[in-house]
Amino acid sequence: MPGCHVVHRWAGLGGVADLPTKPCAVCGRTMTWRKAWSANWDQVRHCSDRCRRHRLTTTDHALEDAVRTLLAARPAAATICPSEAARLVGGDDWRPLMEPARAAARRLVARGEVVITQRGRVVDPSTAKGPIRIRRAG
Repeated sequence: MPGCHVVHRWAGLGGVADLPTKPCAVCGRTMTWRKAWSANWDQVRHCSDRCRRHRLTTTDHALEDAVRTLLAARPAAATICPSEAARLVGGDDWRPLMEPARAAARRLVARGEVVITQRGRVVDPSTAKGPIRIRRAG
C-alpha cells in the first residue's frame, strides 16, 4: 500500500533491524522502538510494567559494585559468574539474587563496563540463556 509506514516484524532490509534500541534502566534488556512510544521515545526508561514498578534498589547497586570489585581483583581477561556477586552481597541466602545479579551485569554491559560471554564468546545479554560469565570490556 503506497504511503503506508507500518514496519512489520517480518520486514527485510529497512525493517526491525533498523529501529532504534536502548537498554531498560532496571533489567538492562534491550528495548526496541514501538509505534506506541513514538511520541515519547526519549522518556521511555522501562521495558515493562514490572520494571517500572520494581525500580533499582540498594541491593541492585550493591550487586553492580560486587561485579566491579570481583573483576578488579582478577587479571584483565578473567571472568566471574553472576553467582559470585550474588554470594558476596547475599551471603548464605544468595540464590534469590541470581536474576538480579544477571540484571546488574546487563546494566553494566549497557554502560560499556563489562561484556557477557558464553563458552568464551561475547553474547547479547538480552537473549543469553543458560550459564553466563562476566568479563571487563576492552
